Amino acid sequence: MNIWLGEKRGYLADWITQKWVILTGREIDPETEEWLQGLRGSTRSIGEDFYLHTPESHSLKALKNAENTGLLENLDILRNGSPDTFNAAVKDFYENTVNFGFDVWSEWSGMFKPFGRLLAFIFSRRLEQLNVPLNPMDTSRGVGSEVILLKDNETGETKYRIWMRKKIAEGQVIYAGCYGWTKTPNYELNCIKVVFPLPNGNCIVTMKPTVGTDGSLLLESDAKRFGDPGFYFTCRTPGGKTYARLVRTMRERIHVYTDEQGVLRTDHVLTIWKRTFLKLHYKIYKK
Repeated sequence: MNIWLGEKRGYLADWITQKWVILTGREIDPETEEWLQGLRGSTRSIGEDFYLHTPESHSLKALKNAENTGLLENLDILRNGSPDTFNAAVKDFYENTVNFGFDVWSEWSGMFKPFGRLLAFIFSRRLEQLNVPLNPMDTSRGVGSEVILLKDNETGETKYRIWMRKKIAEGQVIYAGCYGWTKTPNYELNCIKVVFPLPNGNCIVTMKPTVGTDGSLLLESDAKRFGDPGFYFTCRTPGGKTYARLVRTMRERIHVYTDEQGVLRTDHVLTIWKRTFLKLHYKIYKK
């Protein structure tokens, strides 16, 4: 499947995925549907080099691990008028992510683990993107975290906030996503938005937030129809058309909270066809 088809199409496996998005998705205008806008990846790789070398062609300047840099400038944008306020630790983490480190444990459902290994072999390790740990020992030596800002060269405005997580032992990228917020056509409140660049397109996850009475943050994507907060693939054709495909069967639930001992934690549950295939558990601490 790792057959090279040229710079425009990339590898065979990626090209087949792009064709699936085009044939089963719908054509969109990214200029008017801003909630589906995001950086598109190169056909080679989406690791750290993509973000550090792409800025020149986008008139952007990369700023890595700037002091007190977070995934969101202000987490309160996700309160959406809720009378409850975020726990100080949860708010500090999202607004000053660069100051935090992680311990991570992965828990795959047995029947889905071979599928995870296949995805890693065909896509994730080569692309250095969505490279989910296959067993708890993969991250036994810790996960490194970096935040990269891409700023407009002329105005200095921050255009993208990239959160890059790596296995410390191998230096291999696990996730490389752009974070921000948006509104989707069928949901009138602010959602968190994460864009994972992929060859000739991206994966966009939008999740609706809920503030817990304990100050925790719950993020959920459970789209039933196009335009709901959910899991989307987009693809740009050589002719300049853009297509988007909602994956209704894929759902996520992320809970960021402090436990009884005051430790900041995250439970991340992913399901497909209403079956849980992966759980990720994070212990988050100040560096």
